Amino acid sequence: MAIFETQNLAVGYTHGKQTTTLLSGLNLSLDSGQLVALLGQNGAGKSTLIRALTFATKPIEGKILLHGVDFDTITKSERARLLGLVSTERIQAGALTVTELVGLGRQPYTGFLGRLSDDDRAIVADAICSVGMSHKAESFVANLSDGERQKVMIARALAQHTPIIVLDEPTAFLDAASRIETMQLLAALAHEQGKAILLSTHDISRSLMLTDQLWVITRDRQVLTGATPEMVRSQAMNQVFANPSITFNPTHCDYESTPPEYPPRYSVRKHVLLL
Repeated sequence: MAIFETQNLAVGYTHGKQTTTLLSGLNLSLDSGQLVALLGQNGAGKSTLIRALTFATKPIEGKILLHGVDFDTITKSERARLLGLVSTERIQAGALTVTELVGLGRQPYTGFLGRLSDDDRAIVADAICSVGMSHKAESFVANLSDGERQKVMIARALAQHTPIIVLDEPTAFLDAASRIETMQLLAALAHEQGKAILLSTHDISRSLMLTDQLWVITRDRQVLTGATPEMVRSQAMNQVFANPSITFNPTHCDYESTPPEYPPRYSVRKHVLLL
């Protein structure tokens, strides 16, 4: 049985009394030890789907199941012990140290006062070590680079001790080196710690190199799923963009644009009339 799955899920947004559905009929599944990338062009509905899967917004219809249990019947405190979220929003935590921020991940177990036991502190230290930030444990978050901040946010999710971690564009504001490190870290957490990890991303090439499965939102708002090598060999990757000049190159594992064809130039002869 999948650790996380959806049944006939529909997601979208509501404005006043009008509801707009972006994606529907979704039957998705996520297993332990898997790193899955959610891909699609801007505006395809990636963030909307992520918000619905983490119950930041309520789905329009359908079910989300964790360990076979309807997510809608699980209390907020129980959800926090099952699913960790790393969003793109920058948390204003500059006055906190790395250890203090990661320690907030233990709130589902410590309660509102957040008093950490020796076991909690050991879990926090282990989470910081897992992302390679032990040397910055007592540094203020305000003094960290964007890449270091992202690692700390992942560590906070690890400190929650959840079997599922969902990340919305975790490499969006990072430089090339930090993007590689973050993707490698997530792959290691999935494969070595058995986490079920889902991330939305625009980082196509690294996703194809490091993920186990892809969820691809097509231009007609279908979601195609499958093992990464199979998706690369299929035509799924060519169904993302509406622009026919943007095609997927499986050799380079990335998209490329074909320049438009222009009509041949006309040569203009000047006729001089001699009088």
